[in-house]
Amino acid sequence: MARKRRRKQLPTEPVEAQIESLTHDAKGVTHIDGKATFVHGSLPGESVRFLYTGRWRKYDEGRVVEVLKPSAERVEPKCSQFGVCGGCSLQHQDSKAQVQAKQQSMLESLQHIGNVEPAQILPPLVGETAWGYRRKARLGVRFVPKKGGTLIGFRERGSSFITDIDCCHILHPRVGELLPEMSRLIDQLSIRDQIPQIEMAMGDEVCVLIFRLLEPASDEDLAKLQAFAPAHKITIYLQEGGPETIRPLQGEGVTLSYQLPAFDLTLDFLPSDFTQVNSDINRQMIQRAVDLLQLQGDDRVLDLFCGLGNFTLPMARHAARVTGVEGDAGLVARARENASRNHLDNTSFYTANLYETLDNEPWLQTSFNKALLDPPRSGAQEVLHYLPKLGVERIVYVSCYPGTLARDAGILVAEHGYRLISAGVMDMFPHTAHVESIALFEKVK
Repeated sequence: MARKRRRKQLPTEPVEAQIESLTHDAKGVTHIDGKATFVHGSLPGESVRFLYTGRWRKYDEGRVVEVLKPSAERVEPKCSQFGVCGGCSLQHQDSKAQVQAKQQSMLESLQHIGNVEPAQILPPLVGETAWGYRRKARLGVRFVPKKGGTLIGFRERGSSFITDIDCCHILHPRVGELLPEMSRLIDQLSIRDQIPQIEMAMGDEVCVLIFRLLEPASDEDLAKLQAFAPAHKITIYLQEGGPETIRPLQGEGVTLSYQLPAFDLTLDFLPSDFTQVNSDINRQMIQRAVDLLQLQGDDRVLDLFCGLGNFTLPMARHAARVTGVEGDAGLVARARENASRNHLDNTSFYTANLYETLDNEPWLQTSFNKALLDPPRSGAQEVLHYLPKLGVERIVYVSCYPGTLARDAGILVAEHGYRLISAGVMDMFPHTAHVESIALFEKVK
């Protein structure tokens, strides 16, 4: 009979340490008796006292209980629940220092994983404000009588519990400041313990909240929801099953849209569609991508992982033709509708799983001289070998994860004859460890 493994006893007394650096997920790094220890809530250069929260064979973890010598980058967190809530990890660091750390993280990934360095480091893209920027989010919901009612917010760090907050400073104020009212609403519903999640989706003007229901709402519940929505200038949708069950609480629903004034475009989308969370950075990012590609009137551009046309349509304002490819058929339909609504007739859209064999796809039977890639976290490794065969000379790669950007950059340079011209970060998610970046590659002649 196998022996049950005993959990390692954690020291109960705080330990003093010097923080050497910051991990990619915003934990301070120190070494205790030669063993790497990751300390939540610390910054490089600080002397701290911390308590162990976990010990493993190769590393340990802890959390700061006292800062003995603070970093010059340390600031007072705006949220009283910082350190508890898992929604933010960097509120204790000055915003400019956050961006610099993300830039360094991207450059280190490129060097260590991809064995490449950009010839030029692009200046970071930052928004007008680092607060109230999130227009898309999934918020946990839980009725907790011991806490006085319903909790709505992000989950606590490393836990399934919902953080007890009255306001979220990174959500757009239309929702971030509405949390107490939303909690009181749910407290009054008969199904208050059958609502695990609320999804937020905002366009430039309209705000939608999607209530996930595990049980159908009663007529009285529906009446309360219907009264709440107009009073707080939001629109409520219900979801009683999978994504296909999302429907407006009443009527035909609303049109969500965002404008790209620099390109004279308006893009419509559904509440469940993927869109960028930060509209200010999204506009800057699109402009940078177009500038890096140096689009000309005779260019033929391939846009892979095109979504609902966020990059495709702006590029079509400057190129001869742009072809967008996306795995989600619904997003492709929205992209076509957006092209038509904006009177663009030089775009084509195809639905294809870009992680499977694509040899028979019709769009591969033509040629392109420029390309844009905006893949999910898993990257674009599976499609890279098609680019040189299609004649692509210039590539802009938009990344939401430095590790896969670095891996793919290494492949483009070492295997497919491209050169990494430039790279830089975009502060899409201030106060979090999330790193959004953009890179330019050019075919070596």
